[in-house]
Amino acid sequence: MKNSTKIMVEAAVMVALAAVLSYIRIIKLPWGGSVTLLSMLPIIVFSVKRGVKCGFAASFAFSLIQLGQGIIDGIFSWGLSPVMLAACIFLDYIGAYSIIGIGGVFRNKGTAGILSGTVLAVFLRFCVHFASGVVIWHSFGELWNGFSTDNTYLYSFLYNGAYMLPEMIFTVIGAAALFSVPQTKRVLLNKA
Repeated sequence: MKNSTKIMVEAAVMVALAAVLSYIRIIKLPWGGSVTLLSMLPIIVFSVKRGVKCGFAASFAFSLIQLGQGIIDGIFSWGLSPVMLAACIFLDYIGAYSIIGIGGVFRNKGTAGILSGTVLAVFLRFCVHFASGVVIWHSFGELWNGFSTDNTYLYSFLYNGAYMLPEMIFTVIGAAALFSVPQTKRVLLNKA
């Protein structure tokens, strides 16, 4: 019982830290999506330390917080039909943020495995946002400074890539820095 309480407390701390970091937006795009200050890293670190199963539980809790943030930001005022709103909730919030828990999948492969898991988690989140852009939003038109496209797939790829690529780069750099410190690495990879 003592160990499960410790794991739940660690999860709560990491989810809270991720939630706070998600409010520090370096870049915010006009139709949703932003580059944050390493908001996915605490969930990935928890997944690395405690395993993917625990990582998915923490990332699901984080997804609910992100949904709450989306509600505060006004997702109900976007004019979506009930079916599109439900799809948006499940893809852009629950699915996209819950997938981050996969970050610890290669945790037993050393630093390269940790960084690979980080890239995989962020890439899969991008894939979910990309699918949402194609299926729900059917977006096309002007992206930036007169550049436009009539291709929904290209638009979703470019729009979601505009914030997910920097997010991936920052998260990988953060993970590399964190796990390069021997003392931190020892604490985080200690399974006790």
